[in-house]
This record gives sequence, C-alpha cells and structure tokens, in this order.
Amino acid sequence: MQTFTLEGEFIPMIQLLKALSWVEHGGMAQRVVEEGLVKYNGVVDLRKRLKVRKGDVVEFEGLKVQIV
Repeated sequence: MQTFTLEGEFIPMIQLLKALSWVEHGGMAQRVVEEGLVKYNGVVDLRKRLKVRKGDVVEFEGLKVQIV
C-alpha cells in the first residue's frame, strides 16, 4: 500500500485520484467515482467531492493508498 501525505485538512476525492496519477484528467476521475469503481475506507462511495482526510484508505483498480 502506498501513502499520500496530505497538506491541509482534506483533499477532494477527484483531486486525489489525479494527484496519484490513477486517472489522466478530472473528467475521468469523476467518471470512475460515479461508476462505483473507487472504494473509500472499504466501501464504494459515489461522492465526487468527498473530503478525504488523514487516516482514510482509498482503493481503485487494485491500487490502495493510505492518507497520512
């Protein structure tokens, strides 16, 4: 599992996916979230503007990241 160091209180889910280079652009990030392909703390979450915070775990296509 990789880690992502958060600067600030939170990062929106679609920005996190782009920052990790898991998707090519914001439109793609929105699409994969809407299609239920992203898990947030083990559960599919369809909120594109979800605020990801320290301690959270995000999964996508077999990739997993812990927010620190």
